[in-house]
Amino acid sequence: MAFSARVESSAISNINVTPLVDVLLVLLIIFMITAPVITHKTRIDLPQGSNKPIADRADTIRLAIHADGALYWNDTPVDEPQLKTQLAIAAQQNLQPRLSIDAADGAAYQAVAHVLSEAKAQGLSRIDFAASH
Repeated sequence: MAFSARVESSAISNINVTPLVDVLLVLLIIFMITAPVITHKTRIDLPQGSNKPIADRADTIRLAIHADGALYWNDTPVDEPQLKTQLAIAAQQNLQPRLSIDAADGAAYQAVAHVLSEAKAQGLSRIDFAASH
């Protein structure tokens, strides 16, 4: 039994482009269908700005919480009942002031959470946290 090994020295260099053409035709059809949707114009009514300066700017209240738990309302020491009163007064103003809470690095989390919950309970909505230096 003789076997003959047929060895070809040249590689097949033909590329089958039929699948490529099929994919391109499908993509062309998809783009043709979606193109009118993309170019559809939608009318949007945006609010117009004004050049008038804002006359009423709300004040910023600085509430400092020290490491020992002491509270300072604009650098004036306050206790719990005074803090509740000040927060209630600030919440009832026409243009609510911005409350900036400045907690010291060693301040207890519970003290900060209590002040924050009290401010929210009184109705203050503009509350920020200031970075301690």
